[in-house]
Amino acid sequence: MQKRTLGVALFAVVLCLASAGALVAQDYVVEKNVMVPMRDGIRLATDVYRPAVEGQSVAEKLPVILSRLPYNKDGQATAAKYFATHGYVFVAQDTRGRYKSEGTWHMLTDDGVDGVDCAAWIGKQPWSNGRIGMIGTSYFGGTQHAMALAGAPELKTVIPVDAMSNLGRQSLRNAGAFELRFWNWIFLNAGRGSNAALDEGTAAELKEMADERFYYLTHLPTRRGMTPLKLAPEYEDWLINAMEHGANDEFWAQNNIVDHPEQYKDIPVYLVSGWYDSWGGNNTANYIALSKTIKGPVYLIMGPWIHGAQSSYAHGQVTFGNEAAIADQWAWRQEWYDHWLKGIDNSVGKAAPFATPVRIFVMGTGDGSKDEKGCLVHGGYWRDEQEWPLARTKYTSFYLQPGGGLATKAATAPNSVTQFQFDPADPVPTIGGNISSGDDILVQGAWNQKGGPHIWNFQQPVPISSRRDVLVFQTEPLEEDLEVTGEIEVKLYASSSAVDTDFTAKLIDVYPPSTDWPGGFDLNLGDGIVRGRFRESLTKEKLMTPGEVYEFTIKLYPTSNVFKQGHRIRVDISSSNFPRFDVNPNTGEPLNRNRLTKVADQTIYHDPEHPSRIMLPVIPAAK
Repeated sequence: MQKRTLGVALFAVVLCLASAGALVAQDYVVEKNVMVPMRDGIRLATDVYRPAVEGQSVAEKLPVILSRLPYNKDGQATAAKYFATHGYVFVAQDTRGRYKSEGTWHMLTDDGVDGVDCAAWIGKQPWSNGRIGMIGTSYFGGTQHAMALAGAPELKTVIPVDAMSNLGRQSLRNAGAFELRFWNWIFLNAGRGSNAALDEGTAAELKEMADERFYYLTHLPTRRGMTPLKLAPEYEDWLINAMEHGANDEFWAQNNIVDHPEQYKDIPVYLVSGWYDSWGGNNTANYIALSKTIKGPVYLIMGPWIHGAQSSYAHGQVTFGNEAAIADQWAWRQEWYDHWLKGIDNSVGKAAPFATPVRIFVMGTGDGSKDEKGCLVHGGYWRDEQEWPLARTKYTSFYLQPGGGLATKAATAPNSVTQFQFDPADPVPTIGGNISSGDDILVQGAWNQKGGPHIWNFQQPVPISSRRDVLVFQTEPLEEDLEVTGEIEVKLYASSSAVDTDFTAKLIDVYPPSTDWPGGFDLNLGDGIVRGRFRESLTKEKLMTPGEVYEFTIKLYPTSNVFKQGHRIRVDISSSNFPRFDVNPNTGEPLNRNRLTKVADQTIYHDPEHPSRIMLPVIPAAK
């Protein structure tokens, strides 16, 4: 009797705390594999984690944290336990056609409608108060955007991290080029958690295909029905269609926030990404679009991170200092959810990381030494801002010069050009950058632009600048520190002997030689590409006339970096970056249907009539 009385008293205390918005249960219960019906009868496997006392779930209706993902809901257990013991119900759901859910997988296109149906089901449950916040990274950051665009009534806030959006603009199709990390994603996930993988024999065939994907990667294009991918037809169908469809049109309509921000539900949104993340450019683009369209409020944080690695401070070959990491990945999210789902007056709108609408990590203020793990100490610091791009930005053009210079004054020599040949059979290798889903074919983040055993297609320890098909344009050593923070574009005047080709650009912070780095360190900051047939429009193809000069716009990923005194600002121009992007065969054949390749003669113009340049968002030094 005493034990029962104590239990009732404890339960009453917990309910009291919950009513005050401060429930901290010491236990939780989980109901696994609840099959939630969608409007078309397909059932999606769902786990429900609830706060509990002495093994009994709390009876009070509570707000819900929802995660909808294609990567197996069982992997959400850690987050679920945290939130279920901090006053929330946590719901994890396998998306359609993945793992234990019924139906056929499609790339995000079902997730708006399915999200609405899932939210409606949650709103009717006795443990729900009808208020939902979503959580998740990458693909299941994209399911948050999908649900917000679909306008689910129960959805009250989202924290999309490194989230899929604007797929035809950048990060999947990139100015017409295809980002091969998604080819890699399909080759790996077609045999993981798919309908095809339910059969052991089929799963073994798909695993063998994934294990041998380096062969397939070097023998692109992947053709319909010609590989074991045909055993997972929905995955083959999406990949082939995606690689054949370059135009940013209705094919890529799902999660197109930039062109349709008015469709986004007016709720508080916290956009999270990194300077080295594959979705960083779309994250800032979404902030620009949404902050002008919805009341939100809309917040943005950009760290020096690679994909999904906000709790780390060293990425690739570089460290940015301990302060670059957000150590507790759940507590800061809880602060946001507590404010918007429970109405708690806390640090949101008052203190970091919620003090101002924009919070950025300014890279590059380290001493450039080598730490105990062999990483370059690039360093940096956090800074709160009121907007993005920054209002005080001074957009400054740095012009390509004859002989490889880069200067704020345009070249004066007439008919000045630099030429190179682009051979699709020998593409420029990728060394770091804005990457996710690399999984062995790509390395992520910040790297010295030098080959080695970490780069499978460039294992020689030589700088990438030694290649004939990489044009290097760089400033003289800087006389004072220069901060570059914002969106970056290259305006390139060029011609080609091909009817279609690519041009690439990469921004590099060049460290001078030092005791720790005798050869210096060429640090990549951001890159971009443009496919010739999409030079005029991302929605319509138009082949080139060989030899004719065109202006190409190459959109790099945004950054925030201090180029220190003595460093050089460098821009590399080429026509390939593989396997970051698919390689243009230079033939003008339909996308992903080429059987031929041609070597292209490329000409870059840098004269008064053709002022090729990179436009850098320079931030004036504080007085």
